[in-house]
Amino acid sequence: MINETKHRTILQSIAHRVMLERGLLPDFSSEVLAEVDRIDGPVLAGDAPARDLRALPWCSIDNDDSMDLDQLTVAEVMQDATTRILVAVANVDALVKIGSAIDDHARTNTTSVYTAAEKFPMFPDKLSTDLTSLNQDQDRLAIVRNHAKLAYSSVAAWLEETGPMPQPVAAVPGLAENLSLQDKAAQLLKGHRHILGALSLQTIEARPLFEGDTISNLQVQEKNRATELIEDFMIAANGVTVRFLSSQGFPSMRRVVHTPKRWDRIIEVAAEHGFKLPEAPNSKALEGFLTSAKAADPVTFPDLSLTIIKLLGPGEYAAELPGANAEGHFGLAVRDYTHSTAPNRRYPDLITQRLAKAAIAKKPVPYSIDELTALATHCTDQEDAANKVERQVEKSAAALLLESRIGEQFDAIVTGAADKGTWARLLTVPVEGRVVKGFEGLDVGQRTRVQLLSVDVDRGFIDLKRVRG
Repeated sequence: MINETKHRTILQSIAHRVMLERGLLPDFSSEVLAEVDRIDGPVLAGDAPARDLRALPWCSIDNDDSMDLDQLTVAEVMQDATTRILVAVANVDALVKIGSAIDDHARTNTTSVYTAAEKFPMFPDKLSTDLTSLNQDQDRLAIVRNHAKLAYSSVAAWLEETGPMPQPVAAVPGLAENLSLQDKAAQLLKGHRHILGALSLQTIEARPLFEGDTISNLQVQEKNRATELIEDFMIAANGVTVRFLSSQGFPSMRRVVHTPKRWDRIIEVAAEHGFKLPEAPNSKALEGFLTSAKAADPVTFPDLSLTIIKLLGPGEYAAELPGANAEGHFGLAVRDYTHSTAPNRRYPDLITQRLAKAAIAKKPVPYSIDELTALATHCTDQEDAANKVERQVEKSAAALLLESRIGEQFDAIVTGAADKGTWARLLTVPVEGRVVKGFEGLDVGQRTRVQLLSVDVDRGFIDLKRVRG
């Protein structure tokens, strides 16, 4: 058995290896670090006049341990009693210029990679968690000021009335009322999107918890009112951004989820649950099925969601000329969509920021359509590679956690049954493994009992045997 005190070291080694295997850079070059060392502080003055919005009760809401803060939000009540939502985005382009070594590294990886044992940021920490981060009580070029760094978990508990008001909220005059207003606006936006057919999908994401350097458990990450608030505002902001670029005659890099080519299989899956879908792809009808299925069996719904996600196909980036007929994002039920609100973490967002800043300043388009097309393909490929790195390390972390429990039995649910293999998810530990013995007759959604046969930490394999009786 592997020495438990080496869990983090083992996972870091696996993460570095898989990063390189997938064509990603795990470390910054000496040229990048030298450029960063020459940057003295944040940029506080731009080329054009800026409105001073620092007095508004801006706040950030992110994961408990997030330090690379990309966006702030605030609500304003207008004279006609409507609510206007403002989203401030970190001005990364002010310090990261096209052609610099810092930009070249980011352009290679195109995304920060978050693994169980180590984060591989797109930019060095001096930038992403400091000079280009919208940190609390620090002025930034927008002009804005983050008055409260908040976390999803505590804000959600307060909004859902299951926990107290977070202390940072209470410390800022008017912030509690503003967050309540933001929450109401987000719920309206969410409701409107779901009327149009946005899909209510729910998958299980398990995050390893460490005690020192030893994995102690896997914690399931779940959506809540605070994560939905940010999600709905970012979707809205992304739509506004891409429509602005189009109105200015600028191209854009869209985020697209195509109308599913495997709709026939989605129809079959729905029929297996007693639900009839139309012959032509229809997100509103699919959302009706998902809502019904979740109410009927919430335990198996994450696995049904994963099946539907796989059949919908992956999202991808696509360059688009202004005025073109965008296909849109099938899962979100929106036509105009880009990625624009996380330039510290995603390169497509930095590209969009550069396009937007050029459009506002009436400057030339900083990228040709050919450059945008090539970048869109590259960003799609690298995002896929990053996802595979994260999944590999998650699987290896799960194998490490279960290594000492070989021979134990678990209740499980079958998540996959095909010629290439049968898979089951344990119900007491959020881990999926392959049923290598006794899988005959098992089908998706069926409850069963399994015994843990073996694990392979390096490859992230977990092998199970069906226990009859």
